[in-house]
Amino acid sequence: MSEENVKVVREAVESFLTGEGERTAQLIDPEVQFHGTVGGLEEGRIAQGLPEIMASFEADDLEAWEERRLVPEGFIDAGENVVVLLHEYRRGRGSGITLESETAVVCSVSDGRIVRIQGYMDRVAAFQAAGVSNEQLADFQAGPRSEGSGGP
Repeated sequence: MSEENVKVVREAVESFLTGEGERTAQLIDPEVQFHGTVGGLEEGRIAQGLPEIMASFEADDLEAWEERRLVPEGFIDAGENVVVLLHEYRRGRGSGITLESETAVVCSVSDGRIVRIQGYMDRVAAFQAAGVSNEQLADFQAGPRSEGSGGP
């Protein structure tokens, strides 16, 4: 089942990033909760349902950033949770200041659909919140992952 969860999350992330809204909606529960990134400006904020999440993501984020790229670097199996490792790049609107960060998102899957999304500025905190095993955490902290350890 957990390999299936990784597949669901991978497809949802890819469809979201490529603007395939219909496919994204098939993979995300209508009552999904998106929790603001722990350690980020939106910590504590909760958006419910895909339309509210999309509006928040597009309006709030694009208001401050002229350019934004999210690049998935890995999908880590944690049972009912999947940790998505992201490389984020943003360029400020007006200022041109760039920001790059290595973040993570924990997606909880139930009945083949994502039901909860929680971002983390700290990847280790995301692993711990998702219940990733100590072995997987040690592998991550040791450096580059091989195909067998949940990498892209």
